[in-house]
Amino acid sequence: MAEGPIDLTLELAPRARFDVVELRSRLPIEYRDALAPYPFCLYWSAHTTAGFLDRSLIARLGPARVPTYVDALRRIFPEGAGYEHDRLERRLDLDAAQRAVEPRNADSHLVFIAGGLRPCVTHPNRPGETVCFVDLDGVNEGRPRRRLTRVIGFRHEAIVAHTRIDVPVSRHPIESVNLKDPKLGIYDHLADFVARAGVGTGRLHLALDPGERHAALTVNEFETLLMQHDLAAVLKNPLRFVARRYWSVLANPRSVPGKALGYAQYDLVRVLNSGLDTLGLQDSIVEKVLARTLAVPAARFFRMRRSVHLLVAEREDSRRGFVEGQYQSPILVQWQRGHRPTRTLHVTLTRLE
Repeated sequence: MAEGPIDLTLELAPRARFDVVELRSRLPIEYRDALAPYPFCLYWSAHTTAGFLDRSLIARLGPARVPTYVDALRRIFPEGAGYEHDRLERRLDLDAAQRAVEPRNADSHLVFIAGGLRPCVTHPNRPGETVCFVDLDGVNEGRPRRRLTRVIGFRHEAIVAHTRIDVPVSRHPIESVNLKDPKLGIYDHLADFVARAGVGTGRLHLALDPGERHAALTVNEFETLLMQHDLAAVLKNPLRFVARRYWSVLANPRSVPGKALGYAQYDLVRVLNSGLDTLGLQDSIVEKVLARTLAVPAARFFRMRRSVHLLVAEREDSRRGFVEGQYQSPILVQWQRGHRPTRTLHVTLTRLE
């Protein structure tokens, strides 16, 4: 019998900017042999525009419909639709050299967040189990990007400790809070919580309190223009970017001949309906979207999650603790103001054995 979890690293070369990979089929034979004694696997992505679909969503969609689901979201967030994050000249986090190579990929970040993609998931390790790694920005200017994942085989997961955290939020109804912000002290508190427990390999589960409404959690890049402008705009109007090509028609329908207006409305519905059924929407909702100038609550439209998992394992510096990609941050998002000046998170630390 194998002793303890096994931790393997896998590098992927995307075939296109948008690529859906069944990850288990990409594992080399020596990895499959090494993982064979373990009934479960944890899969982790280092990226904010490439991650995993939740196992329950894959089961609901069926593996063959996963590309359709993601493509529907990509139609809602088309590439190059005037995102603030893509205005590299305004990005204070980039120097001149970085601006020269930085991809314009706000659409990919928004699809990741809205589609409920995760950097960390677990699956049974058995034949026929589908593990979907979705790359939303795999090729930049014709060059494949380097994608790193980890696969950890384990036998069972044991709960080690619980804690509760109150996250301060402002009075603004739409807000994104970076849980790594040093001014909040939350990340340092979580790091101490993990260190005191002495967990070598495990997961930290952050979940909104059941009483919290109109809020979600994600792991992504906390860049100011992306969070305060692009994501905020989407939370106000989920179809803001897909509607740009139709905006003049919708804003002034009398200026368009009746037949042309009908074609424009039909084309928009066709674009949205091409895969939107996999989001769990009914046609009547899309019709209401048109009737209300393409504005529906984000909570009804997307699969933003109420919880996230953070990997606890050996890091590049050989120390044990949070494992995270360069740009990954846990982020709390709200689209309506709560009743209190804080949002409550329940934190559960588990050990993989």
